[in-house]
Amino acid sequence: MQPETLYAGGPEGQVAYQVFGDGPIDVLFATSWTSNIEIMWEQPRVERFFRRLASFSRVIVFDKRGTGLADPVPFGAMPTIEQWTDDIGVVMDAAGSERAALIAANESSFMGILFAASHPERATALIMIDGAASVSRKDDYPAGLPEHLVERAAEFFRSLDYAPLMAPSHADDDEFRTWMKRLTRFSGGPSGPEKIFRSSYAWDVRAALSTVSVPTLVIHRTDDRYYLVGHGRYLAEHIADATYVELPGADHTYFAGDQETILDEIQAFLTGVRGAPDVDRVLATVMFTDIVSSTDRAAKLGDRRWREALDVHDRLVQAHIDQFRGRRIKTTGDGVLATFDGPARAIRCARAIGDEVRRKLGIEVRAGLHTGEVELRDSDIGGIAVALAARVMAEAGASEVMVSSTVKDLVVGSGIEFEDRGAKQLKGVPGEWRLYAVKP
Repeated sequence: MQPETLYAGGPEGQVAYQVFGDGPIDVLFATSWTSNIEIMWEQPRVERFFRRLASFSRVIVFDKRGTGLADPVPFGAMPTIEQWTDDIGVVMDAAGSERAALIAANESSFMGILFAASHPERATALIMIDGAASVSRKDDYPAGLPEHLVERAAEFFRSLDYAPLMAPSHADDDEFRTWMKRLTRFSGGPSGPEKIFRSSYAWDVRAALSTVSVPTLVIHRTDDRYYLVGHGRYLAEHIADATYVELPGADHTYFAGDQETILDEIQAFLTGVRGAPDVDRVLATVMFTDIVSSTDRAAKLGDRRWREALDVHDRLVQAHIDQFRGRRIKTTGDGVLATFDGPARAIRCARAIGDEVRRKLGIEVRAGLHTGEVELRDSDIGGIAVALAARVMAEAGASEVMVSSTVKDLVVGSGIEFEDRGAKQLKGVPGEWRLYAVKP
């Protein structure tokens, strides 16, 4: 459940913010300028990031004026970096925070630097993730973007499709990419990102670096494609006694890629204690289900009757998952993601779901299963086994339960019979995988 969105009134407009967690230290997290503090909670990777922060702190996140849920600004008139920096103080006052550790992601590093330098009495620490002190390239700042690439960059921001550059490790994840486009649209409208980029290209806060006196941690990924690693190295070299951590990876967005290592470094820096690994690995059978032709079905039934049918479907699915000792991870629109500690139970659950939903609702459901090592992360799961199960489901037809060869081999002697569907090249999964349909 996401926290309540509140508003802080400043002299030039309202700023949206949220507060969550009850740890002993305050952390103010300034996200990148692609921000909407409600849409962000729709992405499990963002929620995991925030929940981990909240495990050892009281977290304050916010949308700056002109972005997300904050007050809009006149078209073509973006706030200055100084005005956006003022929003930090406005939000801290509203949240009752006298002092906080500032975590500035990506472009918000400009704000973090200026606030920490200007108000050291309010900043207990400054942490920058893939940040910079200048966007543009200069003779003494080779990491910046050269002027001849400005128009190409502006075209990129107009596209609103940021995953290939900002989160390349997820660029082939259609669901992630669709959500990132949605976040961008709800951050500042179709023109906002380009306006912010053109405005920020002239910003240069390098002169303030030598005046930052609070404890500072600079985290940068070696192959960041947007803010080259030279940005992070420059920050660390020009802030007195800064701690510099360079991590492998090409992602620029803070929640993309290996976020756990980033969070480990943050927790250790702020608390002196490096958290125990937040990831456990277990063998599990992963099941995805999906209603076949759900869009057509919804159109025929109408919104109200389709919603009622989905409610019944969800109850039936949950009842069978419980019956076969499974664990529902989450709903996936018109289906569900669940795990089981035994592949035979997972198959029998999938068949029972398909049979009862078809009998009671006249709805066809397909399912895909794979057994492998999964990563347990709070209430979610990850790993190649999850991706593979989703791809296996995509190969199933109406009322079919499709499994990988791994599942088939593990249920020998169970009495479950299969039909060989041949070797398949599954999207985004290396190698060929032999698939089998469970016989009725």
